[in-house]
Amino acid sequence: MKMKKLLALLLTLAMVFSLAACGGNTDGTTDTDDTAGTENPAASDGECPLNLGYDLATDTEAHGPYYDEWSDLTDEELYAMAKEEAAGGADTINVYATSSKMLKVEDAWNELYPELKLEVSDLDSDEVLNKAQIENETQNITADVLQTKDVNGNVFFEYYSQGIIEPFYPRDICSHIDKENLMFSYPLYASQAFWYYNTEAFPDGQPITSWWQIIEKNDDGSQKYRLYTKEIGQETAYLSLFASFINYADEMAQSYKDVYGTDLEYTYDASQFPFKVPENNAGVEYLWRFSQAKMTFIGDGDELVLAVHNSTADDPALALASAGKIGNRDESGYNIAWCTNLTPYNALLNVESMFAVAGCDNPAGARLFIRFVTGGADGKSGGLDPFSKEGNWMLRDDVEDDWNPEKLENLGARANDLDAIYWNYPNVQDMWTLWLNQNPNM
Repeated sequence: MKMKKLLALLLTLAMVFSLAACGGNTDGTTDTDDTAGTENPAASDGECPLNLGYDLATDTEAHGPYYDEWSDLTDEELYAMAKEEAAGGADTINVYATSSKMLKVEDAWNELYPELKLEVSDLDSDEVLNKAQIENETQNITADVLQTKDVNGNVFFEYYSQGIIEPFYPRDICSHIDKENLMFSYPLYASQAFWYYNTEAFPDGQPITSWWQIIEKNDDGSQKYRLYTKEIGQETAYLSLFASFINYADEMAQSYKDVYGTDLEYTYDASQFPFKVPENNAGVEYLWRFSQAKMTFIGDGDELVLAVHNSTADDPALALASAGKIGNRDESGYNIAWCTNLTPYNALLNVESMFAVAGCDNPAGARLFIRFVTGGADGKSGGLDPFSKEGNWMLRDDVEDDWNPEKLENLGARANDLDAIYWNYPNVQDMWTLWLNQNPNM
């Protein structure tokens, strides 16, 4: 991870020099204003990496939304351009996706755009990024569009700077999305993880209101709840959440005081690591205490919520799993529900995002597909339909996600701060690994 961080810095430095050589900005600025023009004309043809990510020249971050000459083109204009690409031999738009539901958009796409072939490859996150990177390095680019999520800043800080991907922000659609959800990527939809509890064991509602209560102990020193989760250190999204607690340590400390009425006592040993660990940091303290709790790691989300369903009031359990696993409540009759609005915040939003591939054969077709799959101009293209399920939230304010029991803003999650997490993530991963290995309960 430390080598990766160094690589990212070197790549970004190369990006800065490259931009200077080809006339791009090196002052850390991007065209992020709603009224701005179309800067960096080289961006669309892949000749120069875009100035997004970390800029060593100014020690600042440059964020989206990034508007360029593609941003104001309509569906009709992009369709005409895409047909020309197809006539020129680029007859298939290739999409590398991490969601199998992307395969289900093909019928709606073919109905709207019958002249354009669509090929969707269902891959895992590492495969999507690795294949795109290899294709870029060999200049044998097949992919036109990538769909993946970035939960620790890896995509934002590294793949833009290497010139593997380009952002595409359609201005009309972005006007319906909060800017905090456009800083690092153009979103398809958002999801999150929840702690699940047993509704039969707790008929009056969720038994916890704070993250600290998850690891609470009884008066005799025994653990109050049996805990089930995927292994935190192997789940980038979960480890990023714990990293965020360190970044928002003051809020973690206040949450503890609000629950227990006393100041937090710090018990972790910061001297165990070859890097500087902040002292008296409530997020670090939480990571330490959680790593020493008795817990059961289960890789399958359905089995995680089944463990909660099988628990009782006398032997209660909590499980951390993706929001979509709530579907077992109706499909399988599980007595499960989400714990919401935990303090200091419930979760980080995991945003599935769309990226155009730099140097692809179908730059117009790629952008037409990205517009289509995120709803098109009016949100009614049909592209969003396969993703419209409980546990997924659309971030457009003109698309109603009435399949969810609660609006996203009522659940207590917050946008992912990739700026802070990216630089902190490798150390947090090392801390978790070492401390978990010291857990006498595991």
